Amino acid sequence: MSVVEYEMSAKFKQYAHPEVIVDTDWVDAHKGDPKVRIIESNEDVLLYGIGHISGAVHIDWRRDLQDDVVRDYINPERFAKLCGKNGIGPDTLCVFYGDKSNWWACYTLWVFQLFGHKQIAIMDGGRDKWLAEGRLVVKEAASPEKTIYPVPSKRLDKEIRSFFEETLVFSERKKQLVDVRSVGEYKGEITHMPEYPQEGVLRGGHVPHAIHCPWSRAANTDKTFKSYDELKQLYEGELALNVKDETIVYCRIGERSSHTWFVLTYLLGFKKVRNYDGSWTEWGNRVGVPIEKG
Repeated sequence: MSVVEYEMSAKFKQYAHPEVIVDTDWVDAHKGDPKVRIIESNEDVLLYGIGHISGAVHIDWRRDLQDDVVRDYINPERFAKLCGKNGIGPDTLCVFYGDKSNWWACYTLWVFQLFGHKQIAIMDGGRDKWLAEGRLVVKEAASPEKTIYPVPSKRLDKEIRSFFEETLVFSERKKQLVDVRSVGEYKGEITHMPEYPQEGVLRGGHVPHAIHCPWSRAANTDKTFKSYDELKQLYEGELALNVKDETIVYCRIGERSSHTWFVLTYLLGFKKVRNYDGSWTEWGNRVGVPIEKG
């Protein structure tokens, strides 16, 4: 199953990997397709119960993807069980969507990529666009037929994930390191987004030598992704990022940077982008680590 089997919009055709993005029309037409699993992931975990796309399963970013004891992701065995419970096989096309311009949808997609699941896509515009178009939502939770998902041989941490030590090297060597948080967070004036409680980290600021580009600059007001030309002008033009060089992105806990990771990797075709999911909650709390303000 491939999302290139439909009449793709001119906007999507321009992206480096148009096969990983679909529109609401495509989802409406394929929501009952047994080869497709629609997955909703939100910051507000109660939204799914209020109303969701018919047939969509709910993956809770905290309950389902995080280890219960260690600050880390679930292991391959738990990932296989999660997929099996939600009717996902190794060849199932997983289409992710959610609130907040698809922050958490991109985060969940990124975690699926950590385990090597290849058939993935994002619904452009997410939950907000679906509702704005007046499309049908249901309250009854989906209950797909369970599958047996083979346990992945490993988690691809080295390929698409960055840890503290690697991010420190990027900082010291002044390599491509992008902070995607708000202006106030980057400057050290606040430690979380303005509308959120200012807690969870001792120091405000940013990783030394990180360049700043809020994730939101890649999104339109209707929550869809900007065009290829607009994104290219932003990241390769204004920020002068080199598509061939390694890049690390970070935010506060890895969800907003997952959005930028998706944009750079799949919409612009950057060759190696890693998400530093420890992000500012790790860097800003770590003893003996330098920061910059302003």
